[in-house]
Amino acid sequence: MNRIDRLTAILIQLQSKKVVTAQEVADRFEISLRTVYRDVRALEEAGVPIGAEAGKGYFILDGYHLPPVMFSQEEGNALVLGAKLIEGQTDASIKKNFGEAMYKIKSVLKIQEKDELEKLESQIKVAHISQPESDDFPNNFLATIQTALISSAVLRFKYFSNYTGEFNMRDVEPIGLVFYGNHWHLLAYCRMRQAPRDFRVDRLVKLETLDERFDPKVRKAFPEFLKDLMQGTDLEEVQIEVRNDVARLLGESMYQQGFVSQQEAGDYVRMKFLTPTLGYFSRWLLSLGDAVKVVAPQALKDLMIENIKELSKHYTD
Repeated sequence: MNRIDRLTAILIQLQSKKVVTAQEVADRFEISLRTVYRDVRALEEAGVPIGAEAGKGYFILDGYHLPPVMFSQEEGNALVLGAKLIEGQTDASIKKNFGEAMYKIKSVLKIQEKDELEKLESQIKVAHISQPESDDFPNNFLATIQTALISSAVLRFKYFSNYTGEFNMRDVEPIGLVFYGNHWHLLAYCRMRQAPRDFRVDRLVKLETLDERFDPKVRKAFPEFLKDLMQGTDLEEVQIEVRNDVARLLGESMYQQGFVSQQEAGDYVRMKFLTPTLGYFSRWLLSLGDAVKVVAPQALKDLMIENIKELSKHYTD
């Protein structure tokens, strides 16, 4: 990248956050801190109003904006791919907002670039399990949750429990959103349970934002909060080994079971899952026959033995 292009890119980066450190700029462009200081000084000499806060970083003074942003072919292609992923992996609220954003993005493109993006859009598809909306589970709350995360607002909703088949009202302090097992999950401090909890967003009903605000500093930070939940506050961690030839065929089914990660282990693939119920998970494992081996927990191994005994008795009788 030549210096002119880098200066423009640095200016865009400075406008992307409230404060940007010199190290962040250096890491992005793989340049030295001395070069960063020279580039920032060059932008200042060109009339860009850049402020600096000792020990924190650089910032653009309020009121300054670049002219309408132009996109390269590769950047436009990446946006199309992002749009397809959003279409397949988010709810109605996010799809609507991103759709509006894409209209604005396309408005600054040249005619030829618009034609190229439309052609690319018709040639990309993200396959996913269709989850039609219903009055019971509208599945359109992600945008509201995002706003609550920013403003530290308390959320109230009815939550459907698969175990009891019933709804109960919850007031929660939202901490973050995480996508796993083919679903979005709201991580929050539940005031009813007085503990951190994991709520599947597509099981929320009648969500509303209360006027009440909470202090997020009182609770654990999102990374620590996420780590605690992944260790099993509400979910059970499962490790299995699946024979390579079968692992390649699992497809969507493993995501439905709460797939988290995997690593090669010789002739097998070691997989980690987070599941709310070992009973249901054990019955899914039965379909894999002798191609799967339970590594942990012991409780799942015991369930597998019981299931096999029941199945054998059923067909023997």
